[in-house]
Parts: sequence; C-alpha cells; structure tokens
Amino acid sequence: MKSPSSDAADKFDRSRANEYGQQSRIALAGYDACHDLAACMLAASLGSTTSAKVLVVGAGGTAQEIIAMAKLEPSWRFTAVDPSEPMLAAATQTLSAEQLLDRTTIHLGSVDDLPADESYDAATLIGVLHHLQGDAPKHRLLESIHARLKPGAPLIVAGNHHAYASQPLLLAAWGQRWRQHGASPDEVKVKLGKILQGADPPHSEAQVQKLLHNAGYGEATRFFSSLFWGAWLSCKPV
Repeated sequence: MKSPSSDAADKFDRSRANEYGQQSRIALAGYDACHDLAACMLAASLGSTTSAKVLVVGAGGTAQEIIAMAKLEPSWRFTAVDPSEPMLAAATQTLSAEQLLDRTTIHLGSVDDLPADESYDAATLIGVLHHLQGDAPKHRLLESIHARLKPGAPLIVAGNHHAYASQPLLLAAWGQRWRQHGASPDEVKVKLGKILQGADPPHSEAQVQKLLHNAGYGEATRFFSSLFWGAWLSCKPV
C-alpha cells in the first residue's frame, strides 16, 4: 500500500518537475519573497547561532528555501527530503549549479525514513501540506518533523489554506494571475479545474494552527500571505 506522501509524489512526474519553477512563480505571487522571508524568520528565531542543521521537507523542484537560507547563513547545513525522484533531481541540479551540494544531504523518501537519532535545529515545510489528502496525513507528517527537532527548534510551514471554492474572489484573482502571464481563457479554465481537484488545503488559518497544536507545536506567527497562500513560524516547546 502506498503512503500518503507517495500518493502526493505521484503528481510530480518529470514533466511537472521540469516546469515547476516557472509555474510556481506564477501561481504564487511573491514566491521568492516568501522563501527569503522564511530564511529571515528562521535566522531571527535561532538568534546568534553560528551553525545550524536544517531539515527541508519537500525540497524538490527549485530548492529555493535552501538557496535563500544558504545566502543568509553561510555556515548552515541542510538535509533535503522529497518523495518525488524527478522533483529531487531538479533540486539537486539547481543546488549543484549554486555550489551548495557540499552543504546539503539529499534524501529520496519521507521524513520517517531518516535516521531516528538525527536531530535538527530547524525545519521548513513549504508547499507540501495542501498536497496531502485529509488531516490525518498532515498530522503524521508534522509529528514526524516534530520528533526530529531539538527542543525550542523553529518550523516554517507555508502553503495554501482555505477550501478553494469557498473563496470565489480569490479564485477569480488567481485566474487573472495566469491570464496576466499569457494564458488564454480556455487555459485559465483548465488550470482552475486542476486546482479545484488536485489538492486539499487546510480550510482556514485556524485549522493550520490546530494542526500545529495537535502535533505538539506552539503558537504560530504568520509572516506572509498571498491569495490562498500563507506562511507561519512555530516552535517545538522547550
């Protein structure tokens, strides 16, 4: 039987991996700003720490979170985890071009596959939760990350929240975003249809907070928002 992370990984085949960087920057206005701010939030949370081991869950595709953190903190090291081989291959190619492979451990698989005795100073989970169907796999993933964080360690969670159909104005604006980048009306219709069928985001910011709380994290601080997308920092209690 496939795991929920395997089911999510199946959506990210080679063709989708190849276009992920461009498509993500259209779908999420402020894609690079979100990743830059996530790096700043982690650095602010960790304070004067000169070195840190950061777990990057769902690192496949652009590896933008690693690039942003590495630029800000040259002594940090990273473990990049993703269940999709094409997405992780794309990230590895980008990290090689950025000369960051010597600071990054690449792991194809899930967080549960990592050594149980490994612990991390911080973690990121960007663009992942809304690809997991239902609350149970979301909870299990957040718990798995929690188990590998040191006491007091921060976690960045970012992704879509709100049921898409519940926010028709935001959904229409999302369509206009695609049209702004050259999509025809028929192409916009197809893209919105895929969006409505292809993901299961938490239905509110309160649900994001509840998921984090139930997995053992503290109160989350939101630091970025763009249409359906939000980004939060929470910490494992000391």
